Amino acid sequence: MINSDDRLDLYTSIVPNERQLKIQEMKYYAFVHYSVNTFTNKEWGDGKESPSVFNPTAQNTDQWCEAIKAAGMKGLVLTCKHHDGFCLWPTKTTEHCIRNSPYKNGKGDVVREVAESCRKFGLKFGVYLSPWDRNSPLYGTPAYNDFYIEQLTELLTNYGEIFMLWLDGACGSSADGKPKQEYDFERIWSTALKLQPGIVMSGCAPDVRWVGNESGKARESEWNVVPQFRYELQNIDENCQTDDNMKKFQKRCQDVMIPDMGSREFLSRYHSFMWYPAEVDVSIRTGWYYHPLQTLTLKSLHRLMSIYYGSVGSNCLLILNIPPNRKGRFSDADVRRLKQIGGWLRKEDDCVIESSCTVSDDKMVTDISFPKQSVDRIRFSEDTTKSQRIERFQIYANGDCVYSGTVVGFSKIAIFNKPVVTDKLKLVIEQCRKEPYIEKIEVCKTGAYRP
Repeated sequence: MINSDDRLDLYTSIVPNERQLKIQEMKYYAFVHYSVNTFTNKEWGDGKESPSVFNPTAQNTDQWCEAIKAAGMKGLVLTCKHHDGFCLWPTKTTEHCIRNSPYKNGKGDVVREVAESCRKFGLKFGVYLSPWDRNSPLYGTPAYNDFYIEQLTELLTNYGEIFMLWLDGACGSSADGKPKQEYDFERIWSTALKLQPGIVMSGCAPDVRWVGNESGKARESEWNVVPQFRYELQNIDENCQTDDNMKKFQKRCQDVMIPDMGSREFLSRYHSFMWYPAEVDVSIRTGWYYHPLQTLTLKSLHRLMSIYYGSVGSNCLLILNIPPNRKGRFSDADVRRLKQIGGWLRKEDDCVIESSCTVSDDKMVTDISFPKQSVDRIRFSEDTTKSQRIERFQIYANGDCVYSGTVVGFSKIAIFNKPVVTDKLKLVIEQCRKEPYIEKIEVCKTGAYRP
């Protein structure tokens, strides 16, 4: 039986690796879903599509990256191969690829174009490579793992530095009448790190976990210190079960969906732990791929900023999807919305004011002083190299509590219910796993937009 003090020592010994520190600093980046599905009006292709359907008439990856940069995002992850198996680069592994499409008379390479545009606009480039492949005749056999590693090797050796490998866990082989594929995830992860030592692996992977939904919602208290996971199943190791029925699997076994993953009460049931930050994945429209009839489903600016504050502002990463249309461009409406997001974020940055901090001996109270004015939020973070520790805090102004919160982690934006005129804020940490280590505090004057 581990006593409570020893448990706190154990929890606070869990810290991020260098790759996780890097992605925590980025916080916010783009997903781009683009494939034959763009032209067939599907979300999941069946692998039977002819490469001839992929024929963008005015593709402009510079336009994508300019818009993503304008939105304040730091990188782009491209669906180089989705479940349909169509490859956006001229792979040597299959004929189901861009080489056999009309695009640039078979001489095109979307992966290279996106990688080069990312470098041009100062964005990091990442790849999504679906383990599920509905086109490959090797799928469902041991040989498929060699096939997949060959594709992964092409992507990680021919396109410069790759900041992220995004691994989807979808697998519906039974729908195609094929045996269940046993993915060699250990080999995938080790190959990725061998070829790109700084790469961050997200999804069914060891660095970043899926938040548990695709609606842009994070938990009220999102912890980075969680029980040890089976990454490939997105399950807590001690809870893992196997079941061929995927519906039962989703209901019983996806621990990543449970509402509490890191409270003291929850962690007390387990004995081994890891640092595993959550990533919120959501699309700017209803679908992940472009659909002409979904123009009216473009999320409003306020909806997108609420997602931002509920993810980036609540100790989560945010990967926001923008789907190119059949011309190979972001739609004008999407570009305008991305520019609005960037304008909102720049306005908030402009509202940061100069302040100074005085910390109590026990580090549980911090007084923040600045010239008297109207303020409405603070942005702050913990030094996560010393783990995640703060469990509950309050912010006071003029003797009144203006904000109550739970976790902080690598990014917290605390927006008050209403602006307050003051020259001092007091941050009181009410519950903490041993002493706190606050890395940064920024006070914002009133004038930034409110979600």
